[in-house]
Amino acid sequence: MLPRVLCAVLLALPALSAPIRNFDFGSEAPRPGFTAVHPGDRFEREKGFGFDLNEAAEEGPGFVTGRGGFHFSVAVPPGNYRVRATFGGSGTASDNTVKAECRRLMLHAFRTEPGERREAVFTVNVRTPEIPGGGRVRLKEREKPYLHWDGQLTLEFNGARPAVDCLVIEPAPDATTVFLLGDSTVTDQPYEPWNSWGQMLPVFFDESVAVANHAESGESVRSSLGARRFEQVERTLKPGDFVLLQFGHNDMKDKAPDALETYRRNLVAAVERFRKLGGHPVLVTSMERKAGLRGRTLAGYPDAVRSVAKEQELPLIDLQVASEVLYRALGDRLDAAFQDGTHHNNFGSHLLARCVVEGIRREVPGLARHLRPGLPVFDPAAPEKPEDFTVPASPLRDPAKPDGD
Repeated sequence: MLPRVLCAVLLALPALSAPIRNFDFGSEAPRPGFTAVHPGDRFEREKGFGFDLNEAAEEGPGFVTGRGGFHFSVAVPPGNYRVRATFGGSGTASDNTVKAECRRLMLHAFRTEPGERREAVFTVNVRTPEIPGGGRVRLKEREKPYLHWDGQLTLEFNGARPAVDCLVIEPAPDATTVFLLGDSTVTDQPYEPWNSWGQMLPVFFDESVAVANHAESGESVRSSLGARRFEQVERTLKPGDFVLLQFGHNDMKDKAPDALETYRRNLVAAVERFRKLGGHPVLVTSMERKAGLRGRTLAGYPDAVRSVAKEQELPLIDLQVASEVLYRALGDRLDAAFQDGTHHNNFGSHLLARCVVEGIRREVPGLARHLRPGLPVFDPAAPEKPEDFTVPASPLRDPAKPDGD
């Protein structure tokens, strides 16, 4: 069955908690029941959809394209949304990469041949600072304009030759949510050239999973608790969801004599709360800094995580150990993975996400079953070369260093 027909069939699905949104791009007449979208349709809150953030899209016969990445936003309530995106068009091949919200990688190098149309499906988490039941996450000033807080589902279309034919966006209350809590090495970094493993993680899961990244630059366990980031996760988590926690880089700067024990105690309390709600907490040790190959830089914090995992009988992804293997394998190309001594670029964070995926495959079988079919095994001792890395950079850039070190 042709993707054009598949898109139309979805209109017959029963209504869910929010309406299904259907968009047809390009110069041809829209499919029945779909909203026609042309490059001049800019996002307006009242209209509820449109091209966003000032990049230019170009119209083709039955698709839109653009150079260097362009954004399309849809106003939706908080929740998980399954996106069925059809790519391709008459007379042209296409190469499509999709990122969501603040550069979460959803789809990479999805290609069509001339005249071919193909559908890809992925699931995106959308949130606002409001906490269900009352209150708000206390955002840092720089966070307030970030795309992952604005109550819109924003998609960035990128690649050597993107060709977006149609979108069907529907609520996905059945999706398993993978919540992330952590610091700048986990968060959805909003601007190039900075990146984290958390925003690379979604591309490795199938459409049954949405990754909700609640990590933030400069955060410790204590500060995230104070900002109510943990509380928002607790209020939106449903039984069967997963929570991956990776802290330590900023916690270790606390000079209080009981700082390490407080860190450990807060981790225990958090995982106990998530368990009581029916969630599955997973602990992740922090990756080493670039200087870690000369001597470990994280003091006793990874060992504290390991001890909590053992005591609480929790899955542990030992990213500290995996990162050391990875960095040694990169050798004289180690700088190609880092933006500074702590933070990574797209290449480095992609490799670390592969390490996390292998940890999930080994230690979290209930989550591993949601990985994309056919995903090859990754060996951190044999990483790809920087010149073979093909995820395109996003158009939004800011050289300012994220918080944390």
